Amino acid sequence: MEVSLEGSKAILVAYMKQHVLKYHQWMQDPALLQATGSEPLTLEEEYEMQLTWTRDPLKRTFIILDKDLVSGEFVHGDPHVEAMVGDVNIYMNDLEDSNLAEIEIMIAEPKSRGKGLGMESVLMMTVFAIENHKINTFRAKIGDSNEASLNMFRKLGFKEVSHSLIFKEVTLELPITPEKSKELIQFVGNMITHS
Repeated sequence: MEVSLEGSKAILVAYMKQHVLKYHQWMQDPALLQATGSEPLTLEEEYEMQLTWTRDPLKRTFIILDKDLVSGEFVHGDPHVEAMVGDVNIYMNDLEDSNLAEIEIMIAEPKSRGKGLGMESVLMMTVFAIENHKINTFRAKIGDSNEASLNMFRKLGFKEVSHSLIFKEVTLELPITPEKSKELIQFVGNMITHS
């Protein structure tokens, strides 16, 4: 069963086949490839990747829609490709801790940066992961030159746990205490879950 999450600025929808072409176009940008630590893929490889990501129980990917760009009323199940601005993911593949998830966010559309979409998307994803996957620690690995992303995660309460000079990457973590869980749920109190 597919789920979408609706906040005040962003809507998170399942990554569907209809999103792949626009996603692939984003990933032709060398700056986005570098910021996300990704390798360029062919369009065919991107379609294969979308399939494997949606079938992997240890990954959860949502496409971020800018609510201001959704034409008409939001309809669950409609890909709303014209409103795509990025994606948010969690990876639950830590072999030593099944309650730890690595979280990633990308706002690919420059016109949609700085509007709070990234922060709201991360908040919605954390609440979703706590409630649906029993996650109690979130980890983010961010390039040490990506000040905007580092600042956003720090504002959310993530603390630096390591800095790799070799990979030029900062690792931040957010442990989910009962108090932090309540605080996050309050932040996204207006979140609507569609299924």
